[in-house]
Amino acid sequence: MQKFDVLIVGAGMVGLTLALALRKTSQLTIAMVDTQAVTELDDNIDVRVSAINVASKNIFSNIGVWQTIEASRAQGYQHMHVWDKSGLGKLDFSAQDSTIFPTENNLGWIIENKMIRHALWQQAERDEGIHFFTGNKLASISHGESEIFATFEQTSDSPMTTPIISKLVVGADGANSWVRKQMNMEMIFKDYDHHAIVATVQCPQGHKNTAWQVFLPSGPLAFLPLQSPSTASENKDLCSIVYSTSPEDAKRLIALDDIEFSKELTAASDGKLGDIKLVSERFTYPLTMRLAQDFVKNRVVLVGDAAHTIHPLAGQGVNLGLLDAAALAETLTVKLNEHDESQSDFVNFTDLKAFSRWRKSEATEMIAAMAGIKQAFTPQQSPIKLLRGVGMNLINNLAPAKNKLIAQALGIKTDLPALAYSKDTL
Repeated sequence: MQKFDVLIVGAGMVGLTLALALRKTSQLTIAMVDTQAVTELDDNIDVRVSAINVASKNIFSNIGVWQTIEASRAQGYQHMHVWDKSGLGKLDFSAQDSTIFPTENNLGWIIENKMIRHALWQQAERDEGIHFFTGNKLASISHGESEIFATFEQTSDSPMTTPIISKLVVGADGANSWVRKQMNMEMIFKDYDHHAIVATVQCPQGHKNTAWQVFLPSGPLAFLPLQSPSTASENKDLCSIVYSTSPEDAKRLIALDDIEFSKELTAASDGKLGDIKLVSERFTYPLTMRLAQDFVKNRVVLVGDAAHTIHPLAGQGVNLGLLDAAALAETLTVKLNEHDESQSDFVNFTDLKAFSRWRKSEATEMIAAMAGIKQAFTPQQSPIKLLRGVGMNLINNLAPAKNKLIAQALGIKTDLPALAYSKDTL
């Protein structure tokens, strides 16, 4: 048997962030299980990107990886332009407009997922308290009174791996979480009746360090600015698109050839970014809201997409997961630092239940906000469209209301885990 304090299943962005956060604040030993080891970076742009807000940037900075991430292909954006295709409403945000957080130059950063994961993985590999298991899959987890037992599948083409004993298991293994299913942790599901299309496009008029989003009758279309590889001689002024639309429309759009698809994007965006050119493959996937009824069961905790998935229209999914990681690290280690780190069992079920309520409350709030925005921009009668446009323009000209929206975009709130604050305030 191999013994660790914490077993994290899923070495994606959230799982790796949790491991580094635990090691930042304690001497707990970590086992990380994931069949997909990190790959070497190349100049190919990953269509999977994340919008990282200031709170998440602070987490990355506090665990020692932000400098590496920022030096890769992190594209900061200082502005957001949002408009209603069916009406006259528009919103324009700028980092310089914020009186709540005036020292921040960016509203956020668009970063390829592979860049973030690579930086986190490399940092974790340098930590002697974090051990990776990437040879084969877990077969089962079972819990005793004071420990969890995890066994691996044994196949002829995989290395022999002895079982793991840990005090706590964390499911950070995505929307189709194996851990969640093993523990029979119930979920609430809601089909958004939308599919998302993601791809990389070239915008000849430049992205202007701006995140663009247009609300179409069929759903929102976002253009997120990307940083081109330093070796690229062409295909600059790139954006990642996230196009949320009905399943039928998504099927139609995917079937178009590259030129026709590009024309549709140009028309949908009112030509604000020029004649758009598709420069990657297109991928589509259904959008589903998921929310675990409880994030904790016995000695198992869910974080990130294993606990919740939301509509991508505000780009907050990964930020919500990173806050889960920082909050769980704080929950597990605050009493260790107050007392003796060598205590035999750091798992406090009262604290874990409080963590579950804390994070589920924020996830529920975010899910409700996404539902409200989606409903507000659902095609409606002309008087309602007019009212919607008036409301957007009113907010656009009211500094207090705009500041509140900017604060939400930055991820700056009062009830954040300590790692989500700037080093200067820790």
